[in-house]
Amino acid sequence: MKKVVVTGGAGFLGSHLVPRLQQEGYEVHVVDNLVAGTRDHVPVGATLHEIDIRDKHALADLFRQLGEIAGVFHLAALPRVQFSIDHVEEANDVNINGMLNVLLAARDARVGRVVYSASSSAYGDQETLPLHEGMLPNPLSPYALHKYVGEQYCKNFSLHYGLPTVSLRYFNLYGPNADPNGPYAQAIIKFIDQRQHGKPMTITGDGEQTRDVVHVRDVVRANLLALTAPSVGKGEVMNIGSGKAYSVNAVADMIGGEKVYIAPRVEPRHSLADITRAKQLLGWEPTITLEEGIAELKQLYHIA
Repeated sequence: MKKVVVTGGAGFLGSHLVPRLQQEGYEVHVVDNLVAGTRDHVPVGATLHEIDIRDKHALADLFRQLGEIAGVFHLAALPRVQFSIDHVEEANDVNINGMLNVLLAARDARVGRVVYSASSSAYGDQETLPLHEGMLPNPLSPYALHKYVGEQYCKNFSLHYGLPTVSLRYFNLYGPNADPNGPYAQAIIKFIDQRQHGKPMTITGDGEQTRDVVHVRDVVRANLLALTAPSVGKGEVMNIGSGKAYSVNAVADMIGGEKVYIAPRVEPRHSLADITRAKQLLGWEPTITLEEGIAELKQLYHIA
């Protein structure tokens, strides 16, 4: 069995990626300090290594002990925007120094490929839509900056050390296992949680801000393709989104129920992914519509 490592594999995305990797026949090793993740997300058969990615030596030792590693999926991060502003040093330490530690361990262990979970937050505010990879990044928070630096590190490790890498810029992920109070929480899972508890859905501003949302299982497919596609591996960056934008009001209407509006917050007004590059390089495009994804969540959480 080919071995793969998933950092942050006990989190939301990891809870879907790890079992899918097992289904594909991989021996999966999860690296997670369980600060945001949970043991319950690590399925039977996968090996959990409680390691903080800031521990350079522990990472290097693990990679060395595992021997031949086909791929590393680097999901681990402190992803909260406000946290990165309030705790800039800690966030930087995890998101940049931790990222560098993963790349160093992968380089020295001659890993087959690193697939990096990047973020569409690197775009910041742009004057035109859809957002495409040729645009000049404009990160508006330390977190967004960290994720962009991670892309550049991947590219540099491919260029200077021959480590195959690829970066996937996720837009707004949603799906089962998302934590409504967690760092990746988006409007959809928060609305579902509020409905489940008999509360009105809380919308910031006028609700006409739009978001490109993509189902977690489609993101998992993109990761699998990024590991094996012969057309990537030199630090390429590509958007992983739905290619469609929905207003927050429209999302709330799909879920159904009472809405309340609160003060707006500082955030991009609109977001929409151009997924042409992912189609060309990976042969990937989303398969789960927002309507289907929301219907699944409503059934899962017993919402009429």
